[in-house]
Amino acid sequence: MKKTQIALLLFLVVVLAVIISMVYQADTYSSFDIARNNAGKEFHIIGVLNTDMPIEEIVTSNTLLLTFYMNDDKGYEAKVHHLGPKPTDFEKSDQIVLIGKFEEDVFVASSLLLKCPSKYKKEGMD
Repeated sequence: MKKTQIALLLFLVVVLAVIISMVYQADTYSSFDIARNNAGKEFHIIGVLNTDMPIEEIVTSNTLLLTFYMNDDKGYEAKVHHLGPKPTDFEKSDQIVLIGKFEEDVFVASSLLLKCPSKYKKEGMD
């Protein structure tokens, strides 16, 4: 084999390895059950707010802590802590996406994203 063929083959192997590693490291949504069993590892959880449980904003150590309960899309429930204020229309959100990890028995969210109900839905279309 020529040097250029060897270099091209080596380049293709490296590109293929990078693509495979990116696919296996892609973030996907998980459940509280899986995150609880892998405490300390960060997960993306999608779910809905449990409005039957209390939503609290507590000031601790000069920091605002939001505490609420959420059900993931598999039906598992967890207590969630998020540093920061309660987002506007928090109780009206369709879905919540959390990025974070379990610490003891609480899911600590480093990021909280809301999917709000569409104001463009027509009444009676559901």
